[in-house]
Amino acid sequence: MIRFFKTPFFFSKLFPDLIFHQSRNEKKIYLTFDDGPIPEITPFVLSELEKHKAKATFFCIGDNIRKHPEIFAQILNNNHAIGNHTFHHLNGKNTTQKLYFDDILSCKNTLINNNYISENQLFRPPYGAIKKSQLTKLKQEYKIIFWDVLTYDFDKNISPEKCLEKAIKHTKNGSIVVFHDSLKAEKNLKYVLPRFLNHFSEKGFEFEAIH
Repeated sequence: MIRFFKTPFFFSKLFPDLIFHQSRNEKKIYLTFDDGPIPEITPFVLSELEKHKAKATFFCIGDNIRKHPEIFAQILNNNHAIGNHTFHHLNGKNTTQKLYFDDILSCKNTLINNNYISENQLFRPPYGAIKKSQLTKLKQEYKIIFWDVLTYDFDKNISPEKCLEKAIKHTKNGSIVVFHDSLKAEKNLKYVLPRFLNHFSEKGFEFEAIH
């Protein structure tokens, strides 16, 4: 299995409407967390971020917000940014247009019903899977956020040490880095995130949310 810890450069040329990183001119890193919120993992993430006065962006699954509104409220209370990750974590390439857009709308309504309203609507497709026709419609309403560093924290075949090594190696100014506040990622995340934050904090980086 080939793992792209760093998104190949040509992706940004092929898909100019997608956001893969932020400005390379400042020592800032943009941490993102997919698939939460859940009580087993998200509070740990929030605690680690707070230790470094770090802000991040949480791409939330609508159904998890519905099940754990108190955890979602913690994200809001800590002034992190929020993105739409569909209601049921759907793979766009395997889903009809109507079902996919209805699911995104359900997530948007769940965000609104849980007191999150923003002028800047962020969206990240689950699995990074999206059809060109879906992209064309969604970009009219959302900033579509991809990444240039994927930690593979969800991959049980990668050791925590290797996960950390690769994440540090490929992160640079303006990187958008993907972690997951999910049970699948728990082992690697709990090892990697504190060490990642320490490493780049010591090098003078700031951690900011995407807006």
